[in-house]
Amino acid sequence: MEWAWSLLVWFFVILSPVFFLLRQRPQSGSIRLPPEPPGWPVFGHLFNLGTTPHRTLARLKQQYGPIIWLRLGSTNTIAVLTAKAAAELFKNHDLSFADRTITDTNRSHDYYLGSLALAPYGSYWRFLRRICTVEMLVNKRISETVPIRQKCVNDMLLWIEKDSQLVKDEQGIQVAWFVFLASFNMIGNLVVSRDLADPESKVGSEFFTAMRVAIELAGQPNISDLFPCLRWLDLQGLRRKIDRNLGKAMKIASGFVKERMKELEENGERRKDFMDVLLEFEGTGKDEPAKLLERDVTIFILREASLC
Repeated sequence: MEWAWSLLVWFFVILSPVFFLLRQRPQSGSIRLPPEPPGWPVFGHLFNLGTTPHRTLARLKQQYGPIIWLRLGSTNTIAVLTAKAAAELFKNHDLSFADRTITDTNRSHDYYLGSLALAPYGSYWRFLRRICTVEMLVNKRISETVPIRQKCVNDMLLWIEKDSQLVKDEQGIQVAWFVFLASFNMIGNLVVSRDLADPESKVGSEFFTAMRVAIELAGQPNISDLFPCLRWLDLQGLRRKIDRNLGKAMKIASGFVKERMKELEENGERRKDFMDVLLEFEGTGKDEPAKLLERDVTIFILREASLC
């Protein structure tokens, strides 16, 4: 890794004057940008935000107004700092700003394409939103999940009781950890009718571990997002790590999907969960897919599991 950091340092040393000179060139009159505070060459405003960016932006609002142009590395962004400006922006220009910023880690295995939270705005995203609204986030479905949620809570209490018998007097019980496990299992039972963090299940434990690591990696700051030109170097190794863990989780989730497809072919009587809804879906093939692919269902399952 030393050679990669050395390359990064020389890159900044050599090209900093060039970026600085380009920064001093007058902007074209045809492009109107929001006001921008003074920044650094190459790094932009990264060093200006400090350890409390929300307070820094609140102070900048008093000097530059409700909308500020910021450069985070080589990535340009706009900070909207008042409710009135935000309402004006998203009411009159909502389609222009409907897409999400996709980080490098979320591009692993094309994960973002099948995610309701990250997929590009368009017909497929509208289809995902509709199927979630109609089949998952409705009172009937939520009411049917009361026994499942109660089961997950009971399991959590049993885990806490067992752990309390094993820990020493000076040690505490990590209640937050068990709540996270219970939430993970709750999502798993709603979507695929099985525990995903069962201590007795090797596959469930492997899936939980892989997803937990992938979620942690996706939330870490990444140089590749600030300087996309350096993405191929993967200086922090985040993309390699998430490729490995997310690939393992996708392989396990794909096994869940194949197992369920086999059950559907055998027409067994069972309670229909959200995976059944996805697998049995038949669309028009125009504004929505005629049938969801196995990979689409797998990514959707992973996304639901990551929400806890």
